[in-house]
Amino acid sequence: FTSAKLSSLRHHLKTRSDEKRHVCHLCPKAFCTATLLHNHVNTHTGNKPHKCSECDTAFVTRGELSRHRRYKHTLEKPFKCTICEYCSVEASKMKRHVRSHTGERPYPCQLCSYASKDAYKLKRHMLTHTGEKRYECYVCQARFTQSGTMKNHMLQKHGENVPKHQCPHCSTFLSRKSDLGVHLRNLHSYMEEALKCRDCEAAFHERYAFLQHRKTHSNEKRFRCAQCSCTCNQ
Repeated sequence: FTSAKLSSLRHHLKTRSDEKRHVCHLCPKAFCTATLLHNHVNTHTGNKPHKCSECDTAFVTRGELSRHRRYKHTLEKPFKCTICEYCSVEASKMKRHVRSHTGERPYPCQLCSYASKDAYKLKRHMLTHTGEKRYECYVCQARFTQSGTMKNHMLQKHGENVPKHQCPHCSTFLSRKSDLGVHLRNLHSYMEEALKCRDCEAAFHERYAFLQHRKTHSNEKRFRCAQCSCTCNQ
């Protein structure tokens, strides 16, 4: 982290500190800075001091208001990828996107070899270990660990109640036409900058082809012990 302002550096150091001296009087949570505590208390009280000047919506934090304005009003995408043409409304989404270029997966599972490029996907993966089934089919009440599995169940078992939109490029079924559009843009659109495999020389201009190729490396045991015959995939 670098900053031209000393005040910004001090604020950054506070947010990175492990010391959480600011304790909420309504629940056990504690925070590094008074601002974070104040925003948290607003979630208890329902106070939303940051009001949008273009509509009636209000938010707990200034960051939420800025995000809302970009999504709903200005349509600004200030965070631009230096490798391809992708740009984003949020810095966090840009960080996740850059990892698709670098191959970085900083969120490893402690129970298996799985690693994810974002915390949400790791949290979703952990459900496969705990067995927790938080997604329920509203037709037959069957329960599932992941929302995608539930959607597939809905299409296969209750197809007459759910509209089917099949991707023309792969076997994916989606319940909404808008979801199909997102799927096509994210996985099947041509990318000028090719995605390069970190394990071989292959390169792809379509994300779906790249992901399918990556599966061919998932069970490879490329790391060999110099002292015995043991091989590992990490």
